[in-house]
Amino acid sequence: MPYVSSQGIRIYYQPEGQGAPLVLQHGWSDSLESWYEFGYVNALQSDSQLVLVDARGHGHSEKPHDPEAYAIPCFTADVVAVLGALALAQVHFFGYSMGGWIGFGMAKHVAARIHTLILGGMHPYPPPPATADPWIPMLQQGPEGLSALWNTSLSESLRARLVKNDAEALVALRHKRAEHPSHEDVLPTMTMPCLLFAGAADPNDARVKTCVTHMPNATLMSVPGLGHAETFFQSHLVLPRIQQFLSMAHE
Repeated sequence: MPYVSSQGIRIYYQPEGQGAPLVLQHGWSDSLESWYEFGYVNALQSDSQLVLVDARGHGHSEKPHDPEAYAIPCFTADVVAVLGALALAQVHFFGYSMGGWIGFGMAKHVAARIHTLILGGMHPYPPPPATADPWIPMLQQGPEGLSALWNTSLSESLRARLVKNDAEALVALRHKRAEHPSHEDVLPTMTMPCLLFAGAADPNDARVKTCVTHMPNATLMSVPGLGHAETFFQSHLVLPRIQQFLSMAHE
């Protein structure tokens, strides 16, 4: 299994396909396996060298329990470490949910490594202040209840992956995320081509639309009627636009 060491943490990654390199970064409590399950790998690997990364705290990557291990520069350093292992100087980057949050971090900290950004279901703004996080008390009892808080029907394979999570690692990440500062200062500097999308019923949709207005080279796609998780699951609705965006970037 391909691993790289990043700041002493083992990070798992999986290359697939050939063409221009495209990093795929999954969402919180998920793993790179969902890119396969929901059809993204099959659709994209013929035109791109895919680099699927299990974020620290997830999948086959190491799972520290210290909240400080989940600062955004740690996540971006992990991606850079994977790029170094594959001798990739610059890549396209596609992140969904937490993966989109990492994508804004890439734009802030290592913009020279990013050719284009595709960011789904995420914005750069911090969580609302003094808002109780419903995930933390549930996770403190173990990962078994994760599927209920996804608030949608899940496949049996995804349910099985969710219960394998390290609950203490996910709690540490949630604590760090709650105190994370806004990345909105990076928006005017994001001159690389960007495609942002969200489901119209996603609670993040309004903020995604707001941040696009502050970006110099961004396109917005809204997916009618779908919530946060469903927009990722219904890949046939978003992949045509993503493939068009990447095709134009390759020209």
